[in-house]
Amino acid sequence: MPGSLVAVGSVTLSVEQMSLFTALLALVALAVTVGLVAVGATAGGRRRLRGLRADMMRLAFSIAAVSTAASLWFSEVGGFMPCELCWYQRIAMYPLVVVLGVATWRGDPDPRWRVLPFSVVGLLVSAYHYQLQLFPEQGSSCDVAAPCTQRWVDEFGFVSIPFMAFCGFAAVTALVLAAGAADRDANLSTREDA
Repeated sequence: MPGSLVAVGSVTLSVEQMSLFTALLALVALAVTVGLVAVGATAGGRRRLRGLRADMMRLAFSIAAVSTAASLWFSEVGGFMPCELCWYQRIAMYPLVVVLGVATWRGDPDPRWRVLPFSVVGLLVSAYHYQLQLFPEQGSSCDVAAPCTQRWVDEFGFVSIPFMAFCGFAAVTALVLAAGAADRDANLSTREDA
């Protein structure tokens, strides 16, 4: 249960250590998102991103895979009971591992329309869930046994599981959009050169 040590292979990991580790990863994902938005805001920045398309897709896949593994760790190893909104976020994140994995492996030229429905819905659900935790007096339709306002993780005074999910969905969305924009800009410049 929360607070206890859990052996994972030859490593002993407490729930607090895992919470801190995943909170730090979420903040890195948020920094990636902000950085991509800033760089992608200009034509020169988008030109710089062109050569990173495959890397952006691999990073999006890695974020989805780590997010999925972390959510399973918290519920199956850490003993946290997912609420209804957590399940909706899982429903949006888990398929992204497969979709992004296949898109990355096959070198899919434009996976945006397969990825964005999942990532944007997950982004919206996690944003709603996070604000519900911040303002619990609103009430919700979640089960009393697994309330959506429960803060299983509270790192740095603001990082909770829905916040981490929001950061993951935001990073995946930004990476896939940036990879698609880099590909689109490369195609436009090729047409202009012809």
